[in-house]
Amino acid sequence: MQAIGRQPQRAPDGAPVHYERHRPEQTTLYRLVQQHAASFIAHTEASTGGELPRFIKDEFDDFLECGILAYGFLRLRCGECGHDKLLAFSCKRRGFCPWCGARRMSQTAAHLVDHVIPHGPVRRWMLSLPIPLRVLLAAQPELVTPVLHVVQRVVTRHLLDYARLKADEGHGSAVTPIQRLGSAANLNVHLHCLVLDGVYRCDADGAPVFVEAGAPTDDELHALLQTVITLASDP
Repeated sequence: MQAIGRQPQRAPDGAPVHYERHRPEQTTLYRLVQQHAASFIAHTEASTGGELPRFIKDEFDDFLECGILAYGFLRLRCGECGHDKLLAFSCKRRGFCPWCGARRMSQTAAHLVDHVIPHGPVRRWMLSLPIPLRVLLAAQPELVTPVLHVVQRVVTRHLLDYARLKADEGHGSAVTPIQRLGSAANLNVHLHCLVLDGVYRCDADGAPVFVEAGAPTDDELHALLQTVITLASDP
């Protein structure tokens, strides 16, 4: 790795940036999983009478290899001074690994802000689901897309009504991260919809014009939820 002619990276306060390799094997979470994952899996399978899905076991196994040099690493070397660093491979899983999850969250947020979401008001719409539906969507993830389509249609229609526009006269915009876990690492498939708080319409010259919407009232939220339930239940 060469950095010829470049100045050392510095933090906002002007201090040089110092890289220190992450050592997951020294954390409490890692030690807990390492000591108790096997017994947890065995107890769960014995108490339920069924085998846990392979992807759950893979999640634990890959987590225990994440950031551990023994399972693979890159050696990065400075062409000027000869100093090198070891960078361990990560699991890149989407389960409970806090390091890979935080990195993916930061990278996704930066990408959305810099390249996807236009500058303007954005409102977060969150849809939580009853437990039986969470289990269904987890077992059949292809069903998440139709549910998301219903939510987006309902919210977009609400914004168009606020702007007093017909369906073909304006367009909304949204990005939806699908969250599959709750705060206790429990199964909880739910939607976090980042929706532009308004719609775009074309002016007389064909240029897009943003029409901002107001905050929904409690009654409007209740009506929107009932519409989502009705449409999502319609075969």
